[in-house]
Amino acid sequence: MSTPHNEAKPGDIAKTVLMPGDPLRAKFIAETYLEDVSCFNRVRNMLGFTGYYKGKKVSVMGGGMGMPSIGIYSYELFNFYDVDKIIRIGSAGGIADHVKLRDIVIAMGASTNSNYAAQYRLPGTFAPIADYELLSKAVEAANRLNIKTVVGNVLSSDTFYDDNKEANSLWKKMNILAVEMEAAALYMNAARAGKRALCILTISDHVFTGESLPAEDRQISFREMMEIALEIA
Repeated sequence: MSTPHNEAKPGDIAKTVLMPGDPLRAKFIAETYLEDVSCFNRVRNMLGFTGYYKGKKVSVMGGGMGMPSIGIYSYELFNFYDVDKIIRIGSAGGIADHVKLRDIVIAMGASTNSNYAAQYRLPGTFAPIADYELLSKAVEAANRLNIKTVVGNVLSSDTFYDDNKEANSLWKKMNILAVEMEAAALYMNAARAGKRALCILTISDHVFTGESLPAEDRQISFREMMEIALEIA
């Protein structure tokens, strides 16, 4: 069954999907790490691939930028394609002083300035969190691979260019490690569907130091988070 955003047929997509924001990063992962690869989606150039990693069927698909985008793609994967796990692998801007360029941050929780949770009409504030089993396995895999990780709370922001110039400083006071734009919606979609999700991030720039990596590095060089995700897929 296809959707307006995904032309995959039943059985084309694995139970576990790795979801970078950039569809070209999805293509890079498929070509670099997977065997017997097939492309299941080209709609809107949001490329999706399925192949095998160490004998296990795995899919990788772009999720786009922002919560509305990953909200659509992850909702369809969970609810229409019977996907059990989505592991977001993306870039983030460092906020905490001890988070440096290329560090791997695993999002235990995803604070947000988004109104995404309003659709659930909850009588309070929902706390979007990762699946604990995926989180613990990711830390274990990173330790086996001798990759240092930082685990904690991140910010999923609706605004890349925020008119409130004090916003990041205020989040920093609450020990937020980094800022990205998708994890909270992914975690909420997983919770609502009774499925599992995790967000693994590589620091591509730092909000307060001004350091940053070029776009090409973000597309093809963040291999450590890719390898952690593949190990737990």
